[in-house]
Amino acid sequence: MSILDPHDEAAMVQTIVVPRTHDLGDGFEVRRALPHKERRMVGPFVFLDQMGPHVFQPGQGIDVRPHPHIGLSTVTYLLSGEISHRDSLGTFQDIKPGEVNWMTAGKGIVHSERTGPQVRAAGSMLSGLQCWVALPQSKEEKDPGFSHTGADALPVIEGDGATARLIAGEYFGKRSPVPVESPMFYVDLQLAPGARLTMPAEYPEQALYIVDGTLDLGRDGRFGPNQLVVLKPGASVTLGALQDAGARVMLLGGEPMDGPRYLTWNFVSSSADRIEQAKEDWRAQRFPQVPGETEFIPLPDLPGRPVRYP
Repeated sequence: MSILDPHDEAAMVQTIVVPRTHDLGDGFEVRRALPHKERRMVGPFVFLDQMGPHVFQPGQGIDVRPHPHIGLSTVTYLLSGEISHRDSLGTFQDIKPGEVNWMTAGKGIVHSERTGPQVRAAGSMLSGLQCWVALPQSKEEKDPGFSHTGADALPVIEGDGATARLIAGEYFGKRSPVPVESPMFYVDLQLAPGARLTMPAEYPEQALYIVDGTLDLGRDGRFGPNQLVVLKPGASVTLGALQDAGARVMLLGGEPMDGPRYLTWNFVSSSADRIEQAKEDWRAQRFPQVPGETEFIPLPDLPGRPVRYP
């Protein structure tokens, strides 16, 4: 891992985040890069989890019971495997690698995420990322919604050993059809061995998360898997894969949010009082239900008021 020199004015890297790892059972690990004490948000991104990779034996899988959200959009993107999504709008949608599930919570939504029965019976590998994107204050209480976008509908930029799939927002002169509520970008970049690509400074806040391989950032150093590298404002960097191995990197960021956000459990809002109301509503089961599901995740013991970011 590169060690940052705070006195190096020519450096392009501002912060390095090493995610915390959580074992959700049976060895299934999730790495949480955002929020982190070193960096709370990047553009509208307030949450970034990497799931797996993990091999589920036949009969095994994930079962994330119904739980609520407000004030954000969840973005699910898989690298391998399959997840079945259900929500309180009546949506039922399987998601596969390269596709995008974009769920906007707005004033309130409930959803579950599970391994489907056929995939569970056969056994599978699961690997992917889930992000939360905070909504602008004017959209925090909008009606909830859900959008699924197939892999073939996402713009792809290719050349010189680099393949970039634009998951959401605008970048590299392209726009994704995934509906977003604020200026942002989210890109799945794959570099062949020895390939290089310049990451332009299109937004004030930009970062990259290394999924696989080693990334060479020139004078800023080399960075291995499972690190979130936050760039300085206005930084344009050249990303390079090593000569003997490729790399896979998620590029993300956008415009800074229109004010701080509070975050507690699955709730994000510009108002701490609104989060307190959401906690009480879930405790009293006033959120809408997911059709066909009777289980739910109870509100955990949450001491104190919501945490303010940044």
